[in-house]
Amino acid sequence: MKKKKVLLLGATFNTDNMGVGALAAGALTILTKKYSDADIFFLDYGKESTATVTDVAGKNITVPLVNLRFSWKIFLPNNVAYLFFLAILIKFVSQDLGKIIIENNRWLKIISEADIAVAASGGDSFSDIYGLSRFFYIALPQLLVTGLGIRLVFLPQTIGPFKGGLSREVATYLMRRAERIYSRDIEGVSEAKSVLDLKDNDSKVRFCYDMGFVVEPHRPNTIESIGIKENGLALGTRPLIGLNVSGLLLLGGYSKQNMFNLRVDYQTLIDEIIKYLIEENQANILLVPHVFGIQEESDSFAVVATYERLKDRYPDRLFCVRGLYDQNEIKGIIGRCDFFIGSRMHACIGALSQSIPAIGISYSRKFSGVFESIGVGYLIADPRQLTIEEMLNVIGKALSEQEEIKNHLQRIIPEVKEKILTLLNDIE
Repeated sequence: MKKKKVLLLGATFNTDNMGVGALAAGALTILTKKYSDADIFFLDYGKESTATVTDVAGKNITVPLVNLRFSWKIFLPNNVAYLFFLAILIKFVSQDLGKIIIENNRWLKIISEADIAVAASGGDSFSDIYGLSRFFYIALPQLLVTGLGIRLVFLPQTIGPFKGGLSREVATYLMRRAERIYSRDIEGVSEAKSVLDLKDNDSKVRFCYDMGFVVEPHRPNTIESIGIKENGLALGTRPLIGLNVSGLLLLGGYSKQNMFNLRVDYQTLIDEIIKYLIEENQANILLVPHVFGIQEESDSFAVVATYERLKDRYPDRLFCVRGLYDQNEIKGIIGRCDFFIGSRMHACIGALSQSIPAIGISYSRKFSGVFESIGVGYLIADPRQLTIEEMLNVIGKALSEQEEIKNHLQRIIPEVKEKILTLLNDIE
């Protein structure tokens, strides 16, 4: 029997964002469980065609990258818009000429041989909230595979919103041609069914939990940190609370002008959370990045800046993770905490999936949908709606109820993981 060939769109390991890395790892876990001997390829952007060797469920697999380009150099042979044009052209020429076009472009040839394509869309980028450029960056590979007649499945992700007419039309086109659409929140199911004008009982659009829940935590060989004298996180008898600081929110969003309409100053919020946890709750704080890199919007920059600003005020109480880790390793580090507060959703999922109570500092609807899906919607502290004092009250209440929260998570997380791992069971 011919081995299946599967394309994974919109998630790779070639990123500083461990949320996207978690989606890639989760998708590969699902795909290898469903298609145990399939050839899986990343269909994503890159200057070179590389291959990644990664551990999935204890087995090393090699995932080559079919490297597209998103560039104004339209006639690059792997320019995604150019390839899409060729895919459409093939429909209007003879079968023989169509074969010649495919054979003369190695990217088109690899893509056209696929049996199925699955799209992760960066988790929350099948939407125009980040602008049209980002939307088409995600949508063009999906248009390409559907143009070539390849089956398309949307893996669990945030669907919409679509505020502009063009993005809504393109999204509608793609979703109509998709074989299955999974949303990681109930609101996304409603959004997709509304866009497609489907009845409530139509099974084409379904709910499934975020794929980050099935990512396995790995303990790094070494943990590079500031403020911790030994290699490790044994910090005495005080509770250890992980705090993820978002460089993107600290910067004011991509626009640098409070892009997400926060009601509070984010830096002040972080400082007040640290003060509250250390001075009133007698906890130690571990600052944890989830987006790496040297750019301003990285969490690496944000956690070090926060530590340097406050270290003298809280000696031997405030600590900071440094260095580079993959999505499994940073999840392993998060797993050492007793409680977690995160401004990156997949950092929070890294905690919740290990039955660690976590507060989500929410800047978009994706937080509430994912938290509500596992019955902990009350653990959202939304800086777009709440004052700093109100957010501290949410944190304080969760701290007082953390044993009950932990018990709830221990009951539900095994069911969540099973649902994710079997989501493709009825797709051939």
